[in-house]
Amino acid sequence: MTTPNPAAPAARGSDRLARFWRGRTEDAPWARPAFLGLLAATGLLYLWNLSASGYANSFYSAAVQAGGESWKAFFFGSLDAANAITVDKPPAALWPMALSVRLFGLGSWQILVPEVLMGVASVGVLYAAVRRRFGAGAGLIAGLVLALTPVAALMFRFNNPDALLALLMTVAAYGVLRALEGGPGAVKWLMGAGVAFGFAFLAKTLQAFLILPPLALVYAVCAPGGLGRRIRDLALAGLALLVSAGWWVALVELWPASSRPYVGGSQNNSFLELTFGYNGLGRINGNETGSVGGGGGPGGGAGGGRWGETGIGRMFNDAVGGQISWLLPAALLLLVAGLVVTRRAPRTDTARSAFLVWGGALLITLAVFSFMAGIFHEYYTIALAPYVAALVGMGASVLWEERTRFAASAALAVTAAVTAWWAWTLLGRTPDWLPWLRWTVLVAGAVAALGLLVSGRVDRRLGLAAAGLGLAAGLAGPFAYTLATVDTGHQGSIVTAGPSGGRGPGGFGGRMPEGGQGDQMPGGFDGQGQGQGQGQSQGRMPGGTPPQGMPQDMPQGGFQGSRGERPGLGGGGGGGMGGLLNGANVGAEAKAALLKDAGSYTWVAATVGAQNAAGYQLATEKPVMAIGGFNGSDPSPTLAQFKQYVAEGKVHYFIGSGEGNGGGPGGPGGNSEISTWVAATFEKATVGSATFYDLTKEK
Repeated sequence: MTTPNPAAPAARGSDRLARFWRGRTEDAPWARPAFLGLLAATGLLYLWNLSASGYANSFYSAAVQAGGESWKAFFFGSLDAANAITVDKPPAALWPMALSVRLFGLGSWQILVPEVLMGVASVGVLYAAVRRRFGAGAGLIAGLVLALTPVAALMFRFNNPDALLALLMTVAAYGVLRALEGGPGAVKWLMGAGVAFGFAFLAKTLQAFLILPPLALVYAVCAPGGLGRRIRDLALAGLALLVSAGWWVALVELWPASSRPYVGGSQNNSFLELTFGYNGLGRINGNETGSVGGGGGPGGGAGGGRWGETGIGRMFNDAVGGQISWLLPAALLLLVAGLVVTRRAPRTDTARSAFLVWGGALLITLAVFSFMAGIFHEYYTIALAPYVAALVGMGASVLWEERTRFAASAALAVTAAVTAWWAWTLLGRTPDWLPWLRWTVLVAGAVAALGLLVSGRVDRRLGLAAAGLGLAAGLAGPFAYTLATVDTGHQGSIVTAGPSGGRGPGGFGGRMPEGGQGDQMPGGFDGQGQGQGQGQSQGRMPGGTPPQGMPQDMPQGGFQGSRGERPGLGGGGGGGMGGLLNGANVGAEAKAALLKDAGSYTWVAATVGAQNAAGYQLATEKPVMAIGGFNGSDPSPTLAQFKQYVAEGKVHYFIGSGEGNGGGPGGPGGNSEISTWVAATFEKATVGSATFYDLTKEK
């Protein structure tokens, strides 16, 4: 990470940037200690109060527990160690956590510390990528911006696949940048980028390929050597991608379906169907058969849908803005500035290539997130964080070196002013939270902008002071949001960063203000927040129709908020929305019943919905069958299969919903048939606050 690029400046940069590179043969003495300090500070920040999130997203934590117990569950990403059904993603993101649990036992830190390490690694790789061409100062700015992005602080302390995806996308960009330098090892770096893309696919399927087109195009146009060589290199990298992702896909598709778990999220027990349907094109066009939004397309009228309004302003709206957009305007401005400065550079100029790589990744991801009509959650925007951070570090560095030109100093001043104004706007959305910070940022940003405007005509120390003030003003807002994020636990399927008084997210569910009333949620659900991070609501979609697969009348105990005081599971009753948004809270009486004679059964219980099952599984560390997968709409198992399991004595209990009606969030078909058959055939009893059907005792 600290080895300077051996290429000569004349071969790498334009004449206009020659002064920028002259004499740079090694980093300043402060660079290495500052870099190590950044990594240490990032790690300490992300570890702070980590256990407050408990099992975080119990859906993935249950799969981690299963993988820590069963190698077969580890390989497939099964929700339970008996391998009934998988999560609705490939398993790569689960593997580090499952290995940690296998080594150190089940617990909050064992699950979440690997995510923290991914965050620290992402900061380190980004620093290396930016520093190599633009110097240690630019690398430190980029790493600091990434570390203090609120959504990054959220997801690098959470167990969703997005943390590994962000790390691998950063690694892929770094590999492409190294390959663009040319030399004998260039193709190896490009193939390494292909491997990163492949494993990113095994973390979150097709989202991994969002930035593949711009990166491939930049290499095809800007890499050294002839066109034939560049095409050959890309073909080899494509082969590396295919092998690194395809080995697992091929094994799953070729494995006899009767001896592997059902592929969760698919309707035909096919990973390829899951990839190109629910996790693929369905995310773009909104036609996601089997999802909580159903398969009916985006709906919701022009510019909007079940998952909030779409359009160019989506990343800046009340729901998403505070997660990622603090420095997004600055990144876009600095991208333009960097391309202008390097416009006369040779084709193979690596400074311009770096702007094209990070800028292309940012723009295509920004466009897809802004206009996708399918499932969208605010935490997805962590994918933008490395690209924003890189552009801020590179652009600020280039303009600083060019500050003697009025255009460059003016660009720095405009960037500082716009950033301060946008932070003032975002902080205005939480007017009762740190009200003094809003005006402090605005004033500091204005002073910094004036100083940067004349930075090329004053003493260098005064210019540095203005630059430091501008950086502090730009980072003050996200830093405060990040501190609020790490100081609070986050649990459930839909989580957001920042203070609890922030606006609610788009789509249903999401963060509820603690102990207060929830705002109306874009997408049509209304909620009244109750309790410490567990908002409860009854809600319907506009026109009175809930999403496909959801009951017409939501039971009390509905939404599970993103924030929680307790690190584990306790109490009684179902999780949010019948267990859709978080795991069931399992009381001592229910746990004792499940553990009695547990060794005599393959599954100690079965229940509709993976989150319900996850709560009971994490409480007992015994397999619990999730009927219908995540939201109960997957056709697994069929009624005939479930009857066979019961006849063979493999399942002890069937756990009904919190209402005690034996139902759940599953839609019509086999899952409701199972609930109906169980309720009509077996004796029921109230255990704690849950309804248990003993499948060994018929009426």
